[in-house]
Amino acid sequence: MAPRIDFASDVFFRDPPKAIAALRASGPVVATRFPLVGDVWVTTTHDATARVLKDGATFTLRKEDGKVAGLRWWMPKLVTTIANNMVNMDEPDHTRLRNIVDEAFRRRAIIDMQPRIRAIADDLAADLFADGRPVDLVQRYARILPLSVISELLGLPAADRPRFIAWANAMSSLTNVVSFFRLLYAFRKMRDYLEEQLRIARVRGGEGLIAELVQVEREGGQITPDEMVSMVILLLAAGSETTTHLISGSVYELLRNPGLRDWLEQDWSRVGLAVEEFLRFVSPVQFSKPRYVRRDVELEGVRLKKGDRVMVMLAAANMDPAVHDRAEHLDLERKPNRHISFGTGIHFCLGHQLARIEAACALEALFLRWPKLGFAVDVSEIHWRKRPGMRAIAKLPVVPDDQGTQATASGGSMIVRSRTAAC
Repeated sequence: MAPRIDFASDVFFRDPPKAIAALRASGPVVATRFPLVGDVWVTTTHDATARVLKDGATFTLRKEDGKVAGLRWWMPKLVTTIANNMVNMDEPDHTRLRNIVDEAFRRRAIIDMQPRIRAIADDLAADLFADGRPVDLVQRYARILPLSVISELLGLPAADRPRFIAWANAMSSLTNVVSFFRLLYAFRKMRDYLEEQLRIARVRGGEGLIAELVQVEREGGQITPDEMVSMVILLLAAGSETTTHLISGSVYELLRNPGLRDWLEQDWSRVGLAVEEFLRFVSPVQFSKPRYVRRDVELEGVRLKKGDRVMVMLAAANMDPAVHDRAEHLDLERKPNRHISFGTGIHFCLGHQLARIEAACALEALFLRWPKLGFAVDVSEIHWRKRPGMRAIAKLPVVPDDQGTQATASGGSMIVRSRTAAC
């Protein structure tokens, strides 16, 4: 019998390796019950996870009637509309929609954005304690940076970012059925707002991905109005939420481990290597979306029946001792790093380059500006949002330490010099 684990509990999020090891001891694929989803199989190994993600013919995101596998009968039509995006689509619709936005996320395009991303991070770091101390690093830094970047990429007005932050906070509060229905209000506001932005782009044109989507529509591209709204919601949400928790989780680990922070601060060209390990160890996205089993199949020796649902546990794949030595330890020098945080197969994360650069810039800008940054509370007082599937620190109160101001005064040249080396 698999152990009963509360995937939304503080106990689980505080020490995922312990709970994952107990789950894996029951097998490579275990039956459990997941909040909002219900009865589902969960993978616990790297190989089982990769198999499900790559075999899109056997493990599909949609049922045979076209409905999304993770949606429940009681969920309203608004949710179905929003879920009608490429993340929830199998072939050929997935490729049809992904090709429309793929160019904007290619490596060269994202690297060209790097100076702007770093400038935003520098400004946020400089203003972090402008209104006093302590501050919540999640709300004042980790959330604002990726939201600012993705909103610029989409071509959304900077003045509207407080709305995006409010919607992002609402999405982070999703924990159960009650909070799900509260979230519908935010979804409606988001849909109405984005429909208006698309209408404006149809009339006036503009810059950014929203204007590009309108141009695709105008040229007869294969995308429906509902798919356009769903696409923008996906990019706005997915392009900020996961990176928010990657940044805050990485800072949390560095503050807990001063030796690792010292190692990183000695040479910021190491930050890319460190980000790969944070992606593995923090694993902000813990689970994939549910998939529907199209035929009876054996997965790593476990029999799954047609009609079953399976979710891959990315965090468990990242902690698999068969793939990573001392997988339960944070090792910023880990090579090779075979984490699967961005998934694999046709649904490999579109924004993986953007997330990596944002995390690297965020860490470097923050610690160059505030090299003595510290917790404002005892580490035992830091908690995670009770959101199943996402490892998200609720609040991360920090202080600059009494040397923070002095360090800032001499840090300007270090920031300029480091940009060519790392971020």
